[in-house]
Amino acid sequence: MTNVDGGRISVFLGGPFEGLLGPDGMDSGARDLYQALIEHLESAGCEVFSAHRNEDWGRALLPPSECTSIDFDAVSSCDVFVAIPGDPASLGTHVEIGWASALGKPLVLLTGSAGARCALVRGLETVAAVDWVTFEAGQTDFSEVVACVLRRTGHVATPRTRAERAS
Repeated sequence: MTNVDGGRISVFLGGPFEGLLGPDGMDSGARDLYQALIEHLESAGCEVFSAHRNEDWGRALLPPSECTSIDFDAVSSCDVFVAIPGDPASLGTHVEIGWASALGKPLVLLTGSAGARCALVRGLETVAAVDWVTFEAGQTDFSEVVACVLRRTGHVATPRTRAERAS
């Protein structure tokens, strides 16, 4: 996907992180979920920033003074913000949701079928452009997320070639 300037659509992918860490990094089921989301978005031509991947799935955690500014800069510069708010709610992800909505970024938020959300997040549509996507554990098809990214950014998909995906 390309943005107005002809560059790739920039997506910030957020979601629970610290609560999913064990001695060897991120829980494998959660890691698989984030990897599937990243691969789906990247195969559609998006450039994806994920703190999970940036910090080697919890094996190379950055100090708060670094990760906070890196994440804020990435949210500030993204074209669309995609996140799993978490159930229970991820405090860090909710901070990022606040940044994205205050910065006027379109949001695509994924929740499980139970859809637990705090009142301010449930009312987010009154102050921000938000799409809600329901997903289930083990899901690997995130075409609905890509469709929301396209709709919220108003861009046409231009799939990347295999060589572009490999680089």
